[in-house]
Amino acid sequence: MARIFVVEDNESLREAVCSYLRLNDHEIVEFPRVGGVLEAIETKPPDLIVLDVMLPDGDGFLLARKIRKAHTVPIIFLTAKSTESDRITGFELGADDYVVKPFSPKELSLRVEAVLRRSGESSIQPAAPKRWTLGKRILELDAAAHRASVDGAEISLTVAEWKILSYLAARAGTVVGRERLLGESLDYLVAEGSERTVDTHIKNLRSKLGDPGWIETVRGFGYRFSGILR
Repeated sequence: MARIFVVEDNESLREAVCSYLRLNDHEIVEFPRVGGVLEAIETKPPDLIVLDVMLPDGDGFLLARKIRKAHTVPIIFLTAKSTESDRITGFELGADDYVVKPFSPKELSLRVEAVLRRSGESSIQPAAPKRWTLGKRILELDAAAHRASVDGAEISLTVAEWKILSYLAARAGTVVGRERLLGESLDYLVAEGSERTVDTHIKNLRSKLGDPGWIETVRGFGYRFSGILR
């Protein structure tokens, strides 16, 4: 059972979504607006947030930006904004999924379970910490503690970023296509998410790693992790 925040101002839609999520025995906390969400996170953090983008008292993207300053809790955006630029904005803010209205509550419920499954997998792997080098730089991934650091300084990764980086690092030197990353590291069907989703996550990872050389773009094929395992 997971603790899930549902932030949606449309009462009928919110009730439908919450009803489906409760069928899986999740604890649901409802919010009709932005107000109170940040305070509730600090009091008792959720395992996942379902967040509408357009709310009567604020912007969901702005709220997500504030959440990401201190928390890596998975976020699924709900929105009527369906353009590629809007989707990219959502993923740049650290979204784990992006669901466009109209949608069926059952579909959202399945997406929630997929994100929770990825989140759970990333936090329970009992592997020993591993180190990779790139020149004089050192990247350490501690799967058991779900912790990443560069040159001893911890970096904050979302669940999706952690899964992609771990997947690429485990296949260092091998070119991995975008479709494969979507399907195998993020559990996406190709039809569910644009391959640009991967590009956005990679862009975020390069920024956090502090050196774009960690993840090389192989034009026409995909991405290759360039670190050397020590």
